[in-house]
Amino acid sequence: MHVLDATAGTPAAGVQVSLSFRAAGGWLPVESGETGPDGRHRFGAATEAGVYRLTFGTGRYFAARGVATFYPEVTITFTVPGEAWPAGGHYHVPLLLSPFGYSTYRGS
Repeated sequence: MHVLDATAGTPAAGVQVSLSFRAAGGWLPVESGETGPDGRHRFGAATEAGVYRLTFGTGRYFAARGVATFYPEVTITFTVPGEAWPAGGHYHVPLLLSPFGYSTYRGS
């Protein structure tokens, strides 16, 4: 995944991010980390088919820069398909971030 700060025009370094998997009993934590200087973080956990969510600590990121934000966190929920997509696919999830808006898409 990759986070870009649209207001600064730079990668968003130091954003806390967690990956969770939806199971019958609720969300199970898979892994967490922080974006590096290039705004990227690569999770090492293997992903099976199912529903996942990424939760970004956007409030802390902007607070550390003295910037007010409307979104204390951003959560992106997505599906890792079974056989509909090629096995072992790479899932790149970019987040374009500003204090009062964000956008995302499935990257390559």
